[in-house]
Amino acid sequence: MRMRNRYSLIGACLVGACLGLIALATTAPASAQEDASKYPARAIHIIVGFAAGGGNDIIARVYGQKLSESLGQPVIVENKPGGGAIVATEYVAKSAPDGYTLLMSASGISINPAVYAKLPYDAVRDFVAVSELGSFPLIMVVNASSPIKTVAELVAYAKANPDKMNYASSSASFQLVTELFKQKTGAPMQVIPYKSANESVLAVISGQVTTTIADAGPVVSQVKAATVRALAVAAPKRMEDLPDVPTLKEAGADVDAVLWSGIFVPRATPPAIVSKLERELMRIAKLPDVIARLKPLGIEAIGNSSDEFAKILAADLARWSEVARASNIKIEQ
Repeated sequence: MRMRNRYSLIGACLVGACLGLIALATTAPASAQEDASKYPARAIHIIVGFAAGGGNDIIARVYGQKLSESLGQPVIVENKPGGGAIVATEYVAKSAPDGYTLLMSASGISINPAVYAKLPYDAVRDFVAVSELGSFPLIMVVNASSPIKTVAELVAYAKANPDKMNYASSSASFQLVTELFKQKTGAPMQVIPYKSANESVLAVISGQVTTTIADAGPVVSQVKAATVRALAVAAPKRMEDLPDVPTLKEAGADVDAVLWSGIFVPRATPPAIVSKLERELMRIAKLPDVIARLKPLGIEAIGNSSDEFAKILAADLARWSEVARASNIKIEQ
């Protein structure tokens, strides 16, 4: 009898524990939704995988300021450069999925899987694409004192001096665009890695490398200061700010590689928070002062939906994998 009572007591405890777990599981979504309705209640951090001054950093700060004004909480931009934005991307992937840590990612999130043998995150499984904030062309430059004045001359020089020809790249994004250029023109070039687009441009100015393809943020001011010469723009049309610079297609290279930047959050972030951020970012992208702030840098404000952005991500994952495979590029991480 005593044994039976003891087992009955154990059974009752186990049943109670199970019921408690079931109750917790069924109430968790409601708690998440309740928290989401109060979002945000504290500062939001936007993590940028590149150093300050580049295109992604500028976009993050422009949108971040407006987001802070509309949501009534501070929006802090944090730069975590390193490993082609892998450091920042992994950091956000492992952050709490509560809407307080956002990833400001460039196209690299769709390019890194094509070139790195192993990554500490999955671009689709670990993230929700919230909204594409901007798209921007890349500009190919050489030193202002270089005898190379056109894309055709760059290709000819590379073919005549394969052992001397090199280019600076601060991320897999810039590297694959340059590799696409090499595939289309047959120009041999050796990649030299740098930590930021700013450093890549400075490497051209100092003569450490022959050329680089970088975003407009750190390039346009140097072109106007006559420290570098712009050979071409990797975009479907010329930039208003550099009307005399041809597109790569106009210059004879069949390359069209407009890149983008956008906001991602960890996959388990409550849908209500994702929707709120999506609505705010889409609204901010249409503000005249935001458009005016980004336009001189060659950045077009986009602000598309989460679904639209997810489709762009999927298409680019396929595209850049093909380019990397053709160039036999694989980086051990």
